Amino acid sequence: MEIVVTGVGLISALGDLGSTWNSLLQGQSGLQSFALFPALAAKPVGLVGSSPTELAVLTERVVTAALTDAALAPPLPNCGVVVGSSRGNQAQWEKLVSYSLTGAEELPLPWLDTLPHAAAIVTARQIQTRGAVFSPMAACATGLWAIAQGCELLHSGQVQQVVAGAVEAPITPLTLTGFDRMGALATTGAYPFDQRREGLVLGEGGAMLVLEPAELAKQRGAKIYGRIRGYGLTADGHHVSAPEPSSRSAIAAVNQCLKQARLTPQDIDFIHTHGTATQLNDRNEANLIQQLFPSSVAICSTKGATGHTIGASGALGAVFSLLALQNQLLPPCVGLQEPAFALNFVRVAQLINVHHALCLSFGFGGQNAAVVFSRD
Repeated sequence: MEIVVTGVGLISALGDLGSTWNSLLQGQSGLQSFALFPALAAKPVGLVGSSPTELAVLTERVVTAALTDAALAPPLPNCGVVVGSSRGNQAQWEKLVSYSLTGAEELPLPWLDTLPHAAAIVTARQIQTRGAVFSPMAACATGLWAIAQGCELLHSGQVQQVVAGAVEAPITPLTLTGFDRMGALATTGAYPFDQRREGLVLGEGGAMLVLEPAELAKQRGAKIYGRIRGYGLTADGHHVSAPEPSSRSAIAAVNQCLKQARLTPQDIDFIHTHGTATQLNDRNEANLIQQLFPSSVAICSTKGATGHTIGASGALGAVFSLLALQNQLLPPCVGLQEPAFALNFVRVAQLINVHHALCLSFGFGGQNAAVVFSRD
C-alpha cells in the first residue's frame, strides 16, 4: 500500500503554515527574548503569541488547518488519530500544583483534561472519530514516531485515513529551569551546526499530517504533497539524555528507513536534520551524515527560525520536507553563519530538483527516528 500526505497544518513562532514557510524562506527567525516568569531571567524562546499558549488551543488550530487543507470535515468515524507530545499539559500541571499550595479547595481547571494523552483526545473529539486513537511519546522524536505509527495503522486496515503529528507547549518554568540546569539552553539564540552554537531555544508549535492510501486520495481527487516512502525507528539504550557516541542505533534507524524505501544514500537529495544547536547533537548528527551520505546532499535545520518544539519538531520537519518536495525549493539553515562541519548546508533558499527528502529526529533516552518522503 502506498501512503500519501493529502493535508498539512502547522503553527510555529513564525505563524501559521503560509507565514512560517514564507518567513523561513526569507531566513527570518521567530525567536525573541522574554522574561515570562518572575523567578526566571529572560531567555530567547519561540512563542506563538505574546504569552505561552495552551496545548489544547495549539492542537485544535493545527488539526483544523490540516483537515481544511485535505478537503475533509468532521465527522470522520473511520479516521485514526496518532497525536503525541513530549511535555503534554505540563504547564497546566505546574499551575495546578501552585494553586493547590494556596490551600484552595477547588482547582482552576479539570484535572482529567490535563492527562498525558490530552492532545490525542482533543483531536479525536474534534474529528469525531470512532477509530483507533494513539498518543505516542518518544521525547524529541515523537512527531516522526507518530507519522510512522500512523502508517502502520493504515497498513493494518483498521482505518481509512489518519491524522498524525505532534504538538508542544513547552514554555513553562520547570521546563526552562530543567534545560537551563543541564546547560542546554541558549542565551542569545539558536545557531544549528555553527561554531558559535550555545544550546537550544525552546519553541511552541505543532504540525499535523493527513495520511491516506494513494488509491483513496486519487479516488476523491485529493491534493498530494508526497509519498511516505519509508521509516526507521530505534533506541540507543545508552543514557538518559546523551546520544550514544558511535551513533550505532541512529545509523540503524536511517538504514532501516532507506531499506524500506528501497533507496540508497545517494538517492537522497535533501536532509531536514534534527539540528538542535547543542554541542552533542550537532556533532553526532554531522558525523552520522558524513558517514552515510555523499557530500553533495543538501542539509538544513529550521530550529534557528522556529526554536526547538521538542516532541513536535519532527512533525514540523516533516511538513517542511513535504513543502520542499512540492515547491522544489529548499529552506535555509537559519542562524548558521560559521559552519562547524564540512556539510552542504543550505545558506539561502535554493531551487533544486528534489525527489527524495529525509527527515531526522533524535530524542532523550536515545530515541532515533527517520522518515523519507518522495515525490513519486
